[in-house]
Amino acid sequence: MASRKILYVCQEIMPYLPESELSNLSRHLAQAMQERGNEIRTFMPRYGCINERRNQLHEVIRLSGMNLIIDDNDHQLIIKVASIPSARIQIYFIDNDDYFSRKAILTDDEGKEFADNDERAIFFARGVLETVRKLNWAPTVVHCMGWMSAITPIYLKKVFNDDPVFRDVKVVVTLCDDRFEQNLSNEFDQKIASEGVKDENLCNLSSASYENLYRFVIDYADGVVVASEKADASLVEYARQSGKPMLEYQSRDAEDYFDNYNNFYEKL
Repeated sequence: MASRKILYVCQEIMPYLPESELSNLSRHLAQAMQERGNEIRTFMPRYGCINERRNQLHEVIRLSGMNLIIDDNDHQLIIKVASIPSARIQIYFIDNDDYFSRKAILTDDEGKEFADNDERAIFFARGVLETVRKLNWAPTVVHCMGWMSAITPIYLKKVFNDDPVFRDVKVVVTLCDDRFEQNLSNEFDQKIASEGVKDENLCNLSSASYENLYRFVIDYADGVVVASEKADASLVEYARQSGKPMLEYQSRDAEDYFDNYNNFYEKL
């Protein structure tokens, strides 16, 4: 079985954030694929609650400093790295003072989702892809885990599609228990369009509910993974009806759990 270059674009990874179904999977899937001979790069946002000293994060100067323009405003891209010694994997962190310095992750102290979560997702996706391009590291698979990473496939298929680094990449989207309740900004579609994305269905994101976002993103994916029993049932069915390759939900207790992921990537 040939080895692959797999890029994981993750909303959360333990131990940097508390353990959840998604952060646990993100942590162990990357390790398992590396142990199976694949080359791995893993990214997540550098949320303000992550203790840099305790987790030994440090900035990568040669990758930092680029400005990304979102909604006509400049935002500096800062790249940091840290290692999980027990897993022998390195994590790249996407950082920016405007979007990720706040101590909360996706919601404020009252549980209300941040009004700029749409721009944070855009910055994260763009930041990952710009950094990978700067590394000149051409992935064969990009696996998006968590809605914060969900628009990555749109950029890969519509903005970076002619870039030699991403030209032949296969994109996998994960369906899990990560629903947001409040719609993203009503201008979400316009902000994506201003990035150079042209799609007649982009107007569907003018009402950017969780369901609308994922229906739109599944259309861009080359494969879909159901990673939770609590994944939205209507989206799971939508993915099935799309005819795209799917890895259906499986128990983490299954002996071949990670082998099934490896085989799934192989068949894309």
